[in-house]
Amino acid sequence: MSSSSSSQVVDKRSSKPTNRRKNSTPRKNKTPIKERTRRRCRPGQKALKEIRHAQRSTELCIRKLAFSRLVREIQYRINPRITHWQLNSIACLQEAAEAYLIRYLEDCNEAAVFAQRVTLMQKDLQFIGRLRGKNGDY
Repeated sequence: MSSSSSSQVVDKRSSKPTNRRKNSTPRKNKTPIKERTRRRCRPGQKALKEIRHAQRSTELCIRKLAFSRLVREIQYRINPRITHWQLNSIACLQEAAEAYLIRYLEDCNEAAVFAQRVTLMQKDLQFIGRLRGKNGDY
């Protein structure tokens, strides 16, 4: 046998000759790969998709940990001696707070639509606040 048969390399695991060259790079495909172009959405289409997703879902909008920190911070200002909260009580507060905020923003949106605008403005929030009165109910 001559030493010119460098095209066959012995596999160390099975000690059988293979037809691969040693230290060879993998063969590159000759045909170019088409790059996928991102499809662009029409203006406002993605926002509507996100709104539909949020309306279908039942999870909370505000993060639990962030809301828990806020509740504990407010509670500490009122009474620093109370340090423990049950998870159910914070979850109940969060559920009520989100329901109130969503109802409030829906009313503000109706005020903006009535004024023939699409964008919520500060005057819509103030107007709905004045309509609701001191405790926030109708």
